[in-house]
Amino acid sequence: MGRNENSIFYGVDRVSLLVYVTLVIMGWLNIYAAVYNEEHQNIFDTSQKYGMQLIWIGGAAVIAFSILLIDANFYTVFAYAFYGFFIVANILVLFLGREVKGSHSWFRFGKFGIQPAEFMKFATSLALAKFLSNQNIVVNQQFRLRLKDLIKNYKNTIFALLFIIAPLIIIIKLQNETGLAIVFISFIIVLYREGLSVGFLIFGLLAAILFVVSLIVTNLSGLLITLAVIAAASFLFIRRTRKNLIVVLLVYIAAAGVVLATNYVYNHMEDHQKVRIDVLLGRGTVNLKKEGYNVNQAKIAIGSGGLLGKGYLQGTQTKYDFVPEQDTDFIFCTVGEEWGFLGSTVVIFLELFLILRVIFLAERQRSDFSRIYGYGVASVLFFHLAVNIGMTIGLMPVIGIPLPFFSYGGSSLWSFTILLFIFIKLDANRLLILR
Repeated sequence: MGRNENSIFYGVDRVSLLVYVTLVIMGWLNIYAAVYNEEHQNIFDTSQKYGMQLIWIGGAAVIAFSILLIDANFYTVFAYAFYGFFIVANILVLFLGREVKGSHSWFRFGKFGIQPAEFMKFATSLALAKFLSNQNIVVNQQFRLRLKDLIKNYKNTIFALLFIIAPLIIIIKLQNETGLAIVFISFIIVLYREGLSVGFLIFGLLAAILFVVSLIVTNLSGLLITLAVIAAASFLFIRRTRKNLIVVLLVYIAAAGVVLATNYVYNHMEDHQKVRIDVLLGRGTVNLKKEGYNVNQAKIAIGSGGLLGKGYLQGTQTKYDFVPEQDTDFIFCTVGEEWGFLGSTVVIFLELFLILRVIFLAERQRSDFSRIYGYGVASVLFFHLAVNIGMTIGLMPVIGIPLPFFSYGGSSLWSFTILLFIFIKLDANRLLILR
Protein backbone atom coordinates (compact mmCIF):
# COMPACT_ATOMS: atom_id res chain seq x y z
CA MET A 1 0.00 0.00 0.00
CA GLY A 2 1.60 3.25 -1.11
CA ARG A 3 4.21 3.08 -3.90
CA ASN A 4 5.82 6.40 -3.03
CA GLU A 5 8.67 5.77 -0.61
CA ASN A 6 7.96 9.12 1.05
CA SER A 7 4.35 8.13 1.79
CA ILE A 8 3.51 7.02 5.32
CA PHE A 9 1.68 4.07 3.74
CA TYR A 10 4.76 2.84 1.90
CA GLY A 11 5.08 -0.89 2.56
CA VAL A 12 2.07 -1.00 4.89
CA ASP A 13 0.33 -4.38 4.74
CA ARG A 14 -3.05 -3.51 3.26
CA VAL A 15 -4.59 -6.84 4.27
CA SER A 16 -3.94 -6.27 7.98
CA LEU A 17 -5.13 -2.68 7.68
CA LEU A 18 -8.36 -3.74 5.96
CA VAL A 19 -9.15 -6.41 8.55
CA TYR A 20 -8.42 -3.95 11.37
CA VAL A 21 -10.78 -1.32 9.95
CA THR A 22 -13.47 -3.95 9.34
CA LEU A 23 -13.30 -5.25 12.91
CA VAL A 24 -13.38 -1.75 14.41
CA ILE A 25 -16.45 -0.74 12.36
CA MET A 26 -18.23 -4.02 13.14
CA GLY A 27 -17.42 -3.54 16.81
CA TRP A 28 -18.84 -0.01 16.79
CA LEU A 29 -22.08 -1.19 15.15
CA ASN A 30 -22.42 -3.95 17.73
CA ILE A 31 -21.84 -1.55 20.61
CA TYR A 32 -24.67 0.55 19.16
CA ALA A 33 -26.87 -2.56 19.04
CA ALA A 34 -25.89 -3.59 22.57
CA VAL A 35 -27.07 -0.33 24.19
CA TYR A 36 -29.69 0.69 21.62
CA ASN A 37 -32.99 2.10 22.80
CA GLU A 38 -35.75 4.03 21.05
CA GLU A 39 -35.13 7.20 23.06
CA HIS A 40 -31.54 7.49 21.84
CA GLN A 41 -31.31 6.44 18.20
CA ASN A 42 -28.66 8.90 16.99
CA ILE A 43 -25.54 6.76 16.51
CA PHE A 44 -23.36 9.88 16.84
CA ASP A 45 -24.80 10.87 20.24
CA THR A 46 -21.71 11.26 22.47
CA SER A 47 -23.83 11.03 25.62
CA GLN A 48 -24.20 7.32 24.80
CA LYS A 49 -21.50 4.67 24.74
CA TYR A 50 -21.60 4.23 20.98
CA GLY A 51 -21.04 7.97 20.53
CA MET A 52 -18.13 7.84 22.96
CA GLN A 53 -16.74 4.83 21.13
CA LEU A 54 -16.72 6.88 17.93
CA ILE A 55 -14.51 9.42 19.72
CA TRP A 56 -12.20 6.60 20.79
CA ILE A 57 -12.12 5.34 17.20
CA GLY A 58 -11.15 8.81 16.00
CA GLY A 59 -8.38 8.86 18.59
CA ALA A 60 -7.25 5.41 17.47
CA ALA A 61 -7.02 6.67 13.87
CA VAL A 62 -4.82 9.57 15.00
CA ILE A 63 -2.63 7.16 16.98
CA ALA A 64 -2.33 4.79 14.01
CA PHE A 65 -1.27 7.59 11.64
CA SER A 66 1.19 8.90 14.23
CA ILE A 67 2.81 5.47 14.61
CA LEU A 68 3.23 5.21 10.83
CA LEU A 69 4.84 8.66 10.73
CA ILE A 70 7.52 7.78 13.28
CA ASP A 71 10.71 6.05 12.16
CA ALA A 72 10.59 2.31 12.94
CA ASN A 73 13.95 2.45 14.74
CA PHE A 74 12.31 4.65 17.38
CA TYR A 75 10.45 1.65 18.79
CA THR A 76 13.63 -0.40 18.99
CA VAL A 77 15.66 2.35 20.69
CA PHE A 78 12.98 3.28 23.23
CA ALA A 79 11.57 -0.21 23.91
CA TYR A 80 12.77 -0.29 27.52
CA ALA A 81 11.70 3.33 28.03
CA PHE A 82 8.11 2.46 27.07
CA TYR A 83 8.17 -0.50 29.44
CA GLY A 84 9.57 1.57 32.31
CA PHE A 85 7.12 4.43 31.76
CA PHE A 86 4.05 2.21 31.90
CA ILE A 87 5.37 0.23 34.86
CA VAL A 88 5.60 3.52 36.75
CA ALA A 89 2.11 4.50 35.53
CA ASN A 90 0.69 1.21 36.81
CA ILE A 91 2.31 1.76 40.19
CA LEU A 92 1.01 5.32 40.42
CA VAL A 93 -2.55 4.27 39.59
CA LEU A 94 -2.57 2.22 42.80
CA PHE A 95 -2.24 5.46 44.75
CA LEU A 96 -3.70 8.12 42.47
CA GLY A 97 -6.25 6.18 40.44
CA ARG A 98 -9.93 5.62 41.01
CA GLU A 99 -11.78 2.42 41.69
CA VAL A 100 -14.13 1.26 38.95
CA LYS A 101 -16.18 -1.92 39.42
CA GLY A 102 -13.85 -3.18 42.13
CA SER A 103 -10.61 -2.51 40.22
CA HIS A 104 -8.26 0.26 41.34
CA SER A 105 -6.76 0.65 37.88
CA TRP A 106 -8.17 3.81 36.30
CA PHE A 107 -7.02 7.39 35.85
CA ARG A 108 -10.10 9.58 35.41
CA PHE A 109 -10.12 12.85 33.45
CA GLY A 110 -13.70 14.11 33.58
CA LYS A 111 -15.81 11.83 31.37
CA PHE A 112 -12.74 10.01 30.12
CA GLY A 113 -10.89 7.17 31.78
CA ILE A 114 -7.54 5.58 30.97
CA GLN A 115 -6.45 2.16 32.20
CA PRO A 116 -2.62 2.00 32.07
CA ALA A 117 -2.59 -1.80 32.48
CA GLU A 118 -3.98 -2.13 28.95
CA PHE A 119 -0.92 -0.37 27.50
CA MET A 120 1.47 -2.80 29.17
CA LYS A 121 0.65 -5.27 26.39
CA PHE A 122 2.57 -3.40 23.70
CA ALA A 123 5.18 -2.14 26.18
CA THR A 124 5.94 -5.70 27.33
CA SER A 125 6.05 -6.92 23.73
CA LEU A 126 8.62 -4.23 22.95
CA ALA A 127 10.72 -5.04 26.03
CA LEU A 128 10.72 -8.79 25.29
CA ALA A 129 11.63 -8.15 21.66
CA LYS A 130 14.47 -5.86 22.73
CA PHE A 131 15.84 -8.31 25.27
CA LEU A 132 15.50 -11.52 23.27
CA SER A 133 16.82 -9.99 20.05
CA ASN A 134 20.03 -9.08 21.88
CA GLN A 135 20.60 -12.64 23.06
CA ASN A 136 22.33 -15.43 21.17
CA ILE A 137 19.38 -17.78 21.29
CA VAL A 138 19.45 -21.00 19.30
CA VAL A 139 15.99 -22.23 18.43
CA ASN A 140 15.46 -25.74 19.80
CA GLN A 141 12.01 -27.20 19.32
CA GLN A 142 12.88 -30.89 19.30
CA PHE A 143 11.08 -33.11 21.77
CA ARG A 144 13.91 -34.18 24.06
CA LEU A 145 13.57 -34.44 27.81
CA ARG A 146 17.23 -34.73 28.80
CA LEU A 147 18.11 -32.43 31.67
CA LYS A 148 20.60 -30.36 29.64
CA ASP A 149 17.91 -29.72 27.01
CA LEU A 150 15.42 -28.56 29.62
CA ILE A 151 17.81 -25.94 30.99
CA LYS A 152 19.12 -24.79 27.62
CA ASN A 153 18.90 -21.00 27.40
CA TYR A 154 17.37 -20.99 30.88
CA LYS A 155 19.17 -17.78 31.83
CA ASN A 156 17.42 -15.81 29.09
CA THR A 157 14.06 -17.42 29.81
CA ILE A 158 14.27 -16.98 33.57
CA PHE A 159 15.38 -13.37 33.17
CA ALA A 160 12.47 -12.62 30.84
CA LEU A 161 9.97 -14.31 33.17
CA LEU A 162 11.28 -12.90 36.45
CA PHE A 163 12.31 -9.38 35.47
CA ILE A 164 10.02 -8.46 32.57
CA ILE A 165 6.79 -10.44 32.91
CA ALA A 166 6.45 -11.34 36.61
CA PRO A 167 6.69 -7.79 38.08
CA LEU A 168 3.89 -6.39 35.92
CA ILE A 169 1.66 -9.41 36.66
CA ILE A 170 2.07 -8.70 40.37
CA ILE A 171 1.45 -4.96 39.96
CA ILE A 172 -1.68 -5.47 37.83
CA LYS A 173 -2.99 -8.12 40.23
CA LEU A 174 -2.63 -5.56 43.05
CA GLN A 175 -5.03 -3.38 41.04
CA ASN A 176 -7.52 -6.27 41.31
CA GLU A 177 -7.33 -6.78 37.55
CA THR A 178 -6.92 -10.55 37.56
CA GLY A 179 -8.05 -10.94 33.95
CA LEU A 180 -5.52 -8.49 32.57
CA ALA A 181 -2.77 -9.96 34.73
CA ILE A 182 -3.39 -13.43 33.32
CA VAL A 183 -3.08 -12.09 29.75
CA PHE A 184 0.68 -11.78 30.13
CA ILE A 185 1.04 -15.53 30.51
CA SER A 186 0.46 -15.62 26.75
CA PHE A 187 4.03 -14.40 26.23
CA ILE A 188 5.18 -17.96 26.88
CA ILE A 189 4.38 -18.46 23.17
CA VAL A 190 6.99 -15.84 22.31
CA LEU A 191 9.59 -17.53 24.53
CA TYR A 192 8.83 -20.89 22.91
CA ARG A 193 9.26 -19.45 19.41
CA GLU A 194 12.59 -17.96 20.42
CA GLY A 195 14.18 -21.08 21.84
CA LEU A 196 12.36 -22.24 24.96
CA SER A 197 12.62 -26.03 25.01
CA VAL A 198 9.40 -27.93 24.45
CA GLY A 199 10.20 -29.72 27.69
CA PHE A 200 9.32 -26.58 29.60
CA LEU A 201 5.96 -26.45 27.84
CA ILE A 202 5.32 -30.11 28.67
CA PHE A 203 6.04 -29.46 32.33
CA GLY A 204 3.92 -26.31 32.16
CA LEU A 205 1.01 -28.30 30.72
CA LEU A 206 1.38 -30.96 33.41
CA ALA A 207 1.47 -28.22 36.05
CA ALA A 208 -1.75 -26.75 34.62
CA ILE A 209 -3.41 -30.19 34.72
CA LEU A 210 -2.22 -30.68 38.29
CA PHE A 211 -3.58 -27.22 39.14
CA VAL A 212 -7.06 -28.25 37.95
CA VAL A 213 -6.83 -31.62 39.71
CA SER A 214 -5.87 -29.82 42.93
CA LEU A 215 -9.05 -27.75 42.67
CA ILE A 216 -11.23 -30.80 42.03
CA VAL A 217 -9.74 -33.14 44.65
CA THR A 218 -10.69 -32.08 48.17
CA ASN A 219 -8.43 -34.58 49.97
CA LEU A 220 -5.10 -32.71 49.94
CA SER A 221 -3.15 -35.34 51.87
CA GLY A 222 -4.42 -38.12 49.65
CA LEU A 223 -3.34 -36.23 46.53
CA LEU A 224 0.18 -35.66 47.90
CA ILE A 225 0.49 -39.35 48.83
CA THR A 226 -0.72 -40.35 45.35
CA LEU A 227 1.92 -38.13 43.75
CA ALA A 228 4.58 -39.68 45.99
CA VAL A 229 3.52 -43.19 44.91
CA ILE A 230 3.62 -42.15 41.23
CA ALA A 231 7.10 -40.67 41.70
CA ALA A 232 8.38 -43.82 43.42
CA ALA A 233 6.86 -46.06 40.75
CA SER A 234 8.35 -44.00 37.92
CA PHE A 235 11.81 -44.32 39.47
CA LEU A 236 11.49 -48.12 39.27
CA PHE A 237 11.00 -47.98 35.48
CA ILE A 238 14.01 -45.77 34.69
CA ARG A 239 17.72 -46.23 35.16
CA ARG A 240 18.20 -46.03 38.90
CA THR A 241 21.07 -43.60 39.23
CA ARG A 242 21.71 -40.80 41.69
CA LYS A 243 21.13 -38.21 38.96
CA ASN A 244 17.72 -39.65 38.02
CA LEU A 245 16.79 -39.94 41.69
CA ILE A 246 17.49 -36.23 42.14
CA VAL A 247 15.40 -35.41 39.05
CA VAL A 248 12.45 -37.49 40.35
CA LEU A 249 12.68 -35.84 43.76
CA LEU A 250 12.80 -32.36 42.22
CA VAL A 251 9.77 -33.13 40.04
CA TYR A 252 7.85 -34.41 43.07
CA ILE A 253 8.78 -31.34 45.10
CA ALA A 254 7.62 -29.11 42.23
CA ALA A 255 4.34 -31.04 41.90
CA ALA A 256 3.72 -30.89 45.64
CA GLY A 257 4.47 -27.16 45.51
CA VAL A 258 1.82 -26.68 42.81
CA VAL A 259 -0.75 -28.57 44.89
CA LEU A 260 -0.02 -26.63 48.08
CA ALA A 261 0.14 -23.28 46.25
CA THR A 262 -3.18 -23.97 44.51
CA ASN A 263 -4.82 -24.86 47.80
CA TYR A 264 -3.44 -21.72 49.46
CA VAL A 265 -4.49 -19.39 46.62
CA TYR A 266 -8.00 -20.88 46.44
CA ASN A 267 -8.54 -20.56 50.19
CA HIS A 268 -7.47 -16.90 50.10
CA MET A 269 -9.63 -15.89 47.12
CA GLU A 270 -12.63 -13.60 47.36
CA ASP A 271 -15.93 -15.46 47.65
CA HIS A 272 -17.09 -14.40 44.18
CA GLN A 273 -13.85 -15.68 42.66
CA LYS A 274 -14.29 -19.05 44.37
CA VAL A 275 -17.83 -19.22 43.07
CA ARG A 276 -16.68 -18.63 39.48
CA ILE A 277 -14.20 -21.51 39.75
CA ASP A 278 -16.80 -23.77 41.35
CA VAL A 279 -19.27 -22.95 38.58
CA LEU A 280 -16.70 -23.80 35.91
CA LEU A 281 -15.77 -27.09 37.60
CA GLY A 282 -19.42 -28.01 38.12
CA ARG A 283 -19.11 -28.28 41.89
CA GLY A 284 -22.29 -27.76 43.88
CA THR A 285 -25.54 -26.24 42.68
CA VAL A 286 -25.27 -23.22 40.42
CA ASN A 287 -27.64 -20.39 41.29
CA LEU A 288 -28.72 -19.00 37.91
CA LYS A 289 -29.91 -15.81 39.60
CA LYS A 290 -26.49 -15.09 41.11
CA GLU A 291 -23.13 -16.65 40.21
CA GLY A 292 -24.39 -18.45 37.12
CA TYR A 293 -26.48 -15.57 35.79
CA ASN A 294 -23.96 -13.95 33.41
CA VAL A 295 -22.95 -17.12 31.60
CA ASN A 296 -26.48 -18.52 31.50
CA GLN A 297 -27.88 -15.34 29.95
CA ALA A 298 -24.97 -15.25 27.50
CA LYS A 299 -25.73 -18.79 26.37
CA ILE A 300 -29.43 -17.96 25.97
CA ALA A 301 -28.59 -14.89 23.87
CA ILE A 302 -26.16 -16.72 21.59
CA GLY A 303 -28.34 -19.80 21.27
CA SER A 304 -31.44 -17.78 20.44
CA GLY A 305 -29.71 -16.34 17.38
CA GLY A 306 -29.88 -19.64 15.53
CA LEU A 307 -28.22 -19.90 12.14
CA LEU A 308 -28.85 -16.42 10.71
CA GLY A 309 -29.70 -14.40 13.82
CA LYS A 310 -32.71 -12.27 14.72
CA GLY A 311 -31.55 -9.33 12.67
CA TYR A 312 -29.65 -6.14 13.44
CA LEU A 313 -31.15 -4.25 16.43
CA GLN A 314 -33.69 -7.05 16.90
CA GLY A 315 -32.02 -8.91 19.77
CA THR A 316 -34.43 -9.17 22.71
CA GLN A 317 -31.82 -10.43 25.19
CA THR A 318 -29.62 -7.53 24.21
CA LYS A 319 -32.29 -4.86 23.89
CA TYR A 320 -33.75 -5.51 27.35
CA ASP A 321 -30.39 -5.76 29.15
CA PHE A 322 -30.66 -9.39 30.17
CA VAL A 323 -26.93 -9.89 29.53
CA PRO A 324 -24.65 -7.97 31.93
CA GLU A 325 -21.67 -6.10 30.43
CA GLN A 326 -23.08 -6.80 26.97
CA ASP A 327 -21.17 -3.91 25.37
CA THR A 328 -17.78 -4.86 26.86
CA ASP A 329 -16.83 -8.34 28.10
CA PHE A 330 -19.97 -10.00 26.66
CA ILE A 331 -20.14 -8.13 23.33
CA PHE A 332 -19.99 -11.48 21.52
CA CYS A 333 -23.51 -12.20 22.81
CA THR A 334 -24.84 -9.37 20.67
CA VAL A 335 -23.11 -10.88 17.64
CA GLY A 336 -24.52 -14.33 18.36
CA GLU A 337 -28.09 -13.15 18.96
CA GLU A 338 -28.44 -10.68 16.08
CA TRP A 339 -26.09 -12.17 13.49
CA GLY A 340 -26.49 -15.85 14.36
CA PHE A 341 -24.05 -18.69 13.88
CA LEU A 342 -22.90 -17.45 10.47
CA GLY A 343 -22.24 -13.94 11.73
CA SER A 344 -20.38 -15.26 14.78
CA THR A 345 -18.28 -17.44 12.49
CA VAL A 346 -17.38 -14.42 10.35
CA VAL A 347 -16.24 -12.44 13.41
CA ILE A 348 -14.12 -15.32 14.74
CA PHE A 349 -12.70 -15.90 11.25
CA LEU A 350 -11.67 -12.25 10.89
CA GLU A 351 -10.01 -12.23 14.33
CA LEU A 352 -8.15 -15.48 13.62
CA PHE A 353 -7.21 -14.34 10.12
CA LEU A 354 -5.60 -11.20 11.54
CA ILE A 355 -3.65 -13.27 14.08
CA LEU A 356 -2.44 -15.69 11.40
CA ARG A 357 -1.58 -12.75 9.14
CA VAL A 358 0.58 -11.26 11.89
CA ILE A 359 2.37 -14.60 12.35
CA PHE A 360 2.93 -14.85 8.58
CA LEU A 361 4.38 -11.34 8.49
CA ALA A 362 6.50 -12.02 11.58
CA GLU A 363 8.13 -15.04 9.94
CA ARG A 364 9.25 -13.00 6.94
CA GLN A 365 11.00 -10.33 9.01
CA ARG A 366 14.74 -9.85 8.56
CA SER A 367 15.00 -8.26 11.99
CA ASP A 368 14.89 -10.45 15.12
CA PHE A 369 13.30 -7.56 17.00
CA SER A 370 10.45 -7.28 14.50
CA ARG A 371 9.83 -11.03 14.42
CA ILE A 372 9.73 -11.35 18.20
CA TYR A 373 7.48 -8.32 18.55
CA GLY A 374 5.13 -9.78 15.91
CA TYR A 375 4.78 -12.97 17.92
CA GLY A 376 4.03 -10.85 20.98
CA VAL A 377 1.18 -9.19 19.07
CA ALA A 378 -0.21 -12.53 17.89
CA SER A 379 0.04 -14.06 21.39
CA VAL A 380 -1.90 -11.24 23.07
CA LEU A 381 -4.61 -11.15 20.40
CA PHE A 382 -5.06 -14.92 20.45
CA PHE A 383 -5.30 -15.06 24.25
CA HIS A 384 -7.93 -12.32 24.31
CA LEU A 385 -9.95 -13.96 21.56
CA ALA A 386 -9.86 -17.46 23.08
CA VAL A 387 -10.62 -16.39 26.65
CA ASN A 388 -13.29 -13.82 25.80
CA ILE A 389 -15.31 -16.19 23.63
CA GLY A 390 -14.56 -19.11 25.97
CA MET A 391 -16.02 -17.31 29.00
CA THR A 392 -19.01 -16.12 26.95
CA ILE A 393 -20.04 -19.67 26.07
CA GLY A 394 -19.17 -21.09 29.51
CA LEU A 395 -15.93 -22.91 28.68
CA MET A 396 -13.74 -20.60 30.79
CA PRO A 397 -14.21 -18.64 34.01
CA VAL A 398 -15.46 -15.07 33.72
CA ILE A 399 -12.31 -12.98 34.19
CA GLY A 400 -13.37 -9.87 32.30
CA ILE A 401 -11.14 -9.20 29.30
CA PRO A 402 -12.30 -7.49 26.08
CA LEU A 403 -12.73 -8.93 22.60
CA PRO A 404 -10.02 -7.26 20.44
CA PHE A 405 -11.29 -4.23 18.44
CA PHE A 406 -14.89 -5.09 19.35
CA SER A 407 -15.55 -4.36 23.01
CA TYR A 408 -16.44 -0.87 24.20
CA GLY A 409 -13.61 1.12 25.77
CA GLY A 410 -10.96 3.60 24.75
CA SER A 411 -8.08 2.03 26.67
CA SER A 412 -8.56 -1.41 25.11
CA LEU A 413 -9.09 -0.05 21.58
CA TRP A 414 -6.10 2.27 21.79
CA SER A 415 -3.85 -0.38 23.31
CA PHE A 416 -4.74 -2.95 20.63
CA THR A 417 -4.28 -0.28 17.95
CA ILE A 418 -0.82 0.65 19.23
CA LEU A 419 0.09 -3.03 19.61
CA LEU A 420 -0.86 -3.84 16.01
CA PHE A 421 0.31 -0.69 14.23
CA ILE A 422 3.80 -0.73 15.71
CA PHE A 423 4.17 -4.13 14.09
CA ILE A 424 2.66 -2.88 10.83
CA LYS A 425 5.26 -0.10 10.87
CA LEU A 426 8.08 -2.53 11.63
CA ASP A 427 6.92 -4.77 8.78
CA ALA A 428 6.75 -1.80 6.37
CA ASN A 429 10.31 -0.90 7.35
CA ARG A 430 11.40 -4.32 6.09
CA LEU A 431 11.10 -3.03 2.50
CA LEU A 432 13.42 -0.13 3.28
CA ILE A 433 15.96 -2.55 4.72
CA LEU A 434 15.79 -4.67 1.55
CA ARG A 435 16.58 -1.72 -0.73
